[in-house]
Amino acid sequence: MKSVAVFCGSRSGSDIYTSKAQALGRYLADNQIRLVYGGGNIGLMGIIADSVIEHGGEAIGVIPQFLCDKEVAHKGLTELHIVDSMHERKKIMADLSDGFIMMPGGAGTLEEFFEIFTWAQLDLHTKPIGIYNIEGYYDTLNQLLIEMHDKGFLDQRYLTLALFADDPAHLIEEMTL
Repeated sequence: MKSVAVFCGSRSGSDIYTSKAQALGRYLADNQIRLVYGGGNIGLMGIIADSVIEHGGEAIGVIPQFLCDKEVAHKGLTELHIVDSMHERKKIMADLSDGFIMMPGGAGTLEEFFEIFTWAQLDLHTKPIGIYNIEGYYDTLNQLLIEMHDKGFLDQRYLTLALFADDPAHLIEEMTL
């Protein structure tokens, strides 16, 4: 895997999420895996980008113009793609990446994840999807996927479409198998 799109919060959450974002950023840089992300300088987005850059890695941001206008674009990236819409942002992020990782975040993070998850179900991509499940943040999401299956809304084969792990090295190792 040469590049990974990371979906994460525009807020930082508690200190554990900050340190785990820094750890993932360092892991990506140390393993020459390029970060592709939403291009912001705030929240977990800014933290992971700063960590990648600090450790000598490449960070590519993709951000819509309206967010640049709010002065949230990261100024120190390897590349910054400014696009017209959120839809274009997700498409370009998908095109630039070899896989996807979802870190803790809010509704926007979940929306990005579920779009990529749905694209995989529809065979629009075959790239691995990882969930960086810091301190069980996404345990309820895992339960929801199981519930969707149990109630007849999700095929069994899709229960393993997203890989859950709480360690960057283990997560990326599983994604590259």
